Amino acid sequence: MSLLVVGLSHRSAPVSVLERASLNADAKAKLLHDTLAAEPAAEATVLATCNRIELYADVDKFHAGVSELSTLLAQHSGVALEELTPYLYVHYEDRAVHHLFSVACGLDSMVVGEGQILGQIKDALALGQELHTAGRLINDLFQQALRVGKRAHSETGIDRAGQSLVTFGLEQLAVHLPVREWAVGKRALVLGAGSMSSLAAATLARVGFAEIAVANRTAERAERLAEILVASGTGVAARAVAMSAAADELTRVDVVVSCTGATGLVLTADDVAAAVSRGSAAHTSAGLDGRGSAPDPAPQPPAGLSVAGAGPELVDAGVVARLVAAADGGRRRLADAGAVRVLAAVPEGDGCPVGDGRAAIAGVDASSLELHGTWADQGEAAAQRQPRRGVRAQVDGVAVRLALLDLAMPRDIDAAVHRIPGVRLVDIESLAEASADAPMAADVDAVRGIVTEEVAAFGAAQRAAHITPTVVALRAMAAEVVAMEVARLDGRVPDLDERQRAEVTQTVRRVVDKLLHAPTVRVKQLASEPGGAGYAEALRELFDLDPQTVASVSRADAADQNDDSGRAS
Repeated sequence: MSLLVVGLSHRSAPVSVLERASLNADAKAKLLHDTLAAEPAAEATVLATCNRIELYADVDKFHAGVSELSTLLAQHSGVALEELTPYLYVHYEDRAVHHLFSVACGLDSMVVGEGQILGQIKDALALGQELHTAGRLINDLFQQALRVGKRAHSETGIDRAGQSLVTFGLEQLAVHLPVREWAVGKRALVLGAGSMSSLAAATLARVGFAEIAVANRTAERAERLAEILVASGTGVAARAVAMSAAADELTRVDVVVSCTGATGLVLTADDVAAAVSRGSAAHTSAGLDGRGSAPDPAPQPPAGLSVAGAGPELVDAGVVARLVAAADGGRRRLADAGAVRVLAAVPEGDGCPVGDGRAAIAGVDASSLELHGTWADQGEAAAQRQPRRGVRAQVDGVAVRLALLDLAMPRDIDAAVHRIPGVRLVDIESLAEASADAPMAADVDAVRGIVTEEVAAFGAAQRAAHITPTVVALRAMAAEVVAMEVARLDGRVPDLDERQRAEVTQTVRRVVDKLLHAPTVRVKQLASEPGGAGYAEALRELFDLDPQTVASVSRADAADQNDDSGRAS
C-alpha cells in the first residue's frame, strides 16, 4: 500500500483560501483524470467539501507523488502553488488511513461528532467509481472508512460530543440565552433550499421560531420546503419568497440563515445596512424588546398556510429526511460540519521541520513532510487565525437588530456587515474559532481508540491481500505440475482404467495441497504483520514464480473487485 493524501482544510488554511480553492463538479472530474494521467498515480479520488479539499491517490513514488498532487491541486483549484503550499498537509500510508478514518468519525470536523461527512465520503467514492479512477485500494479504503464512521456513531456517544453546525451557530447568535428562549416568537429568513438550508429550516422550526420565509432561485423548491415546514408539527408559519425579494425581506425578520452554494455574495453590506435602517422603526413600533424578540401573540401564518401542532416539539426524523430529499433530490450533502478538537499550543519560533511551512514541498524528505503534517494539524490553523472577536449581546453598544448566520463556503453574506450597528454575523470562520475551545468528551477518546484499532486492522488486511496473488500463482504452478505429471503417467501406464487414473490424480493433488497448506497460511500471517511486505518477494524467489503471472493474477483480481463493487454503500 502506497496511499498518499495531499490536501488542505479548515485546520490548515484560512477561510479566504478555502473559498478560492473550492472545486465544482467539472473541476473534480478533470482533477481525477489528470491525476491518473500523471506518472506516479495508479488510482485516485477527491474528497471536496466546504471545509476541506483532499486528493487521495495510490502512488509508486512518494516525492514525485507529493509534487505532482500538489501541482494538480493548485492548477484545478485556481490558487497558485506558491500560495497554496503553506496550507497543504501530507499523509502517507498508515497515517493517510488514520487521517481518513478520523475524518469519517467526525474527529477532524468543525464541530466534533458531525455525521454528515459520511455522506461526502460516500460521494467521493462514488465519483471515483463513476470515473473509473478508484481501484482496489481506494475502494477498500473508502468503503472501510464508511464502516468505521458508522461504527463510531453506533458504539460511542460521539454525536453528543458536538452539536450540529446550525445549532452551534444559533448558540453563538443567542450568546448567553438558551437557544429556545432566545428563539421564541422570532422571524427567520432562510436563503437556499438545498440540504443544508433545509436542515437549518428544520432546526429553526424545532427550537421555536414563529415564522420562516424561504428564498431560493428555484421557486418550486422554496414552496415545497415551506409546505413541509408547515406540516412538520412544530407550529411554525412558513412561506416561500422570491430570491430577488430577499433584501426587502430583511426588514421584517430577526434572523437570517444562508447556505446557497452561490459563487458570489447573496447579501451585500449595502443590502443589510439599508434593511436595518428601514426596519428599525417598524420593529420599534411593533414593540420588540431589547433582545429583539417579537411580542405576543406570535405572528400568524400568511393566507393559505395552515399551522399544525401547538408548540416547538421535536421534528420527527422522517420529517428531516423528507426535508433533505424534497429540497435537493438527495444530490447535495450537508456541509462538513464536525468540530475542531482542542489544538496544542502553537510551537514558538521555528517549530515546523520544514521551516515556516512555506518552503516548496517537493524538495523535502518524507520524514520531514510527515512531521510537517503533524505540525500543521496542531498549530498552523491557530497561527493563521486573526484575534478572536468575542460574541456580544450588543454590537458596539447597540441592541442586535438583525442576526446573520452564514454557513456557506464561499460566503453568501458580505463579511463587512459586522461593522453595521445592530448587526451580528456568525460565519464558518467564527464558528471554527468558537469551537476550538470546546472541551473534549470521553467519547472522543473512545472514537480515537476505534480509529487506531481499525487502522491496524486495515493495514494488516492490505498487507495480507498484497501476498494473495503470489500465493494464487504458487498454487496455479503446483496445479500445472500435477497436470503434467498425471499426463506423463498416462503415457507410461496406458492400461489404467478411469477409476484408477482418478484415484492417482486425486492422491497427487492431496499431497501437493498438504505440502503447500502450512507455508501459504503462515506466509499470509507473516505478511499481515508490520514489515511483512518482503515475504511475497521471498516466496516468488524460492519457487521461481514468473512475475508476469503474479501481475496477471493481481489485474484479474482488481477487475473482478471493480465489477462487484457497484456503488458506494
